[in-house]
Amino acid sequence: MDQLLAIAPASLAILGLTIVVSAIGLMSSPRIIERNLLRPYYLRREKRYDTLITKGFVHADGSHLFFNMLSLYFFGPPLEARIGTPKFIALYFIGLLVASLGTYFRRRRDPQYASLGASGAINSVLFAYIVYYPLNNIYLFFVVKIPAFLFAFLFLGYSYWASKNARDNVNHDAHFDGALFGLLFVLVTEPDAWIGGLSRLFN
Repeated sequence: MDQLLAIAPASLAILGLTIVVSAIGLMSSPRIIERNLLRPYYLRREKRYDTLITKGFVHADGSHLFFNMLSLYFFGPPLEARIGTPKFIALYFIGLLVASLGTYFRRRRDPQYASLGASGAINSVLFAYIVYYPLNNIYLFFVVKIPAFLFAFLFLGYSYWASKNARDNVNHDAHFDGALFGLLFVLVTEPDAWIGGLSRLFN
C-alpha cells in the first residue's frame, strides 16, 4: 500500500474521499446526497454551481459506488504513475466538470432531472488509460476478456445508442462525454501517446 500511495496519491485520495462521503450519505445522512445532486434546471436559478463537481462524490447506492471505485482503483494508479499526479488531477476533475456541463446543457429545461456519481470522471480516466495501453485486457462483467481498444469502441457505441434510446436511470451522456474527454485530454497533453498507441495496434 505504501508503494501504491507513493506512485498514485491522487487516485487513492479521491477514492477514499468518495467512499467516505458516499457511504455517509447512503447510510446515515441522505441530506448529503440531496444537497450534492446535480439538478440542471436549478443550477443557475439557485446558483448551485458547486454541484457540477460535488455530484461526483455521492452515489445512488452501494453497487453504483462499488463499480465506480473499483474502476478507479484498477485504472487510476497505473495512469497516474504514467502521466504524473498534477496531470491526473486535471484529467479527473476537468473530466468530471465536462460530463456535468454536458448534462446541464442537455437537461437544463427538465425540472425533474437529477444526476449524481463519478462516472464521467471515471470514464475520462479509463479512456486516457486505453490510449496508453490499448492492448491491455479489460474484463467485461469480470468474465469476458477483451483488448482495451475494442472495449473503447463497444463502450462508445453502446453509450451513444443508450443516450438516445435507453429508458433507465443511467446518465449515458455523462459516460460518453467523459470518455471522449479522456481521449481528447491525451491528444492535447501528450499527442505522442496517441501515435504510440496506434503504432502498437497496427504493428
